[in-house]
Amino acid sequence: MNPLFLRHQKSVGLLLIVIFVLQLAAPCPVTAKDERQPILTDIKMANTRDDLLIYFEVENAFPPKIIQRIENGILTPFSFHVSLYRTGGSWLDKKITDLDIHSSIKYNSLKQEYTVFRPWKEEKPAVTKSFDEARDWMTRVDNLVVTPLTDLVKGEKYQVRIRAKLTRVTLPFALHYVFFFVSFWDIKTDWYIINFTY
Repeated sequence: MNPLFLRHQKSVGLLLIVIFVLQLAAPCPVTAKDERQPILTDIKMANTRDDLLIYFEVENAFPPKIIQRIENGILTPFSFHVSLYRTGGSWLDKKITDLDIHSSIKYNSLKQEYTVFRPWKEEKPAVTKSFDEARDWMTRVDNLVVTPLTDLVKGEKYQVRIRAKLTRVTLPFALHYVFFFVSFWDIKTDWYIINFTY
């Protein structure tokens, strides 16, 4: 067979492989749209007679891959981190409080219901057949006590730092290689900062 023809055939084969790989690597508009970063919204602070409270919600916390994971019955936990610092009067911020709270959701396909665990809010799990309601429970933090008002000093400056993330789940060792390339448990928000004077 003609060597020139063989060289041409190899070049065409290599070009097709390169095109195929580039198509796999090209971003898909639908995926890009669905993979929006989670963000914290509706952040509010308030107080009772005794305590400083915080409220916030997480948007874009449930992309399709997370929903699929939930629908497959996999327990899916979220964690929220809230820190309070006194920032005025010193070059070094003084930490007043450091909170880690957790919520988790699990779907029961036989009963077709979602169970949401929020130990920071109530001991009894909340159960619903509505995914939208379960998602609201998972992504909303309200009436969270940050610190007693007795820990604050009138006229001093303070800073609250908040972050939410989807907590990594420890898989059995035999499943590690199956999920090696999956990164859906690395979803987290940026840090959000609120400065205020008490």
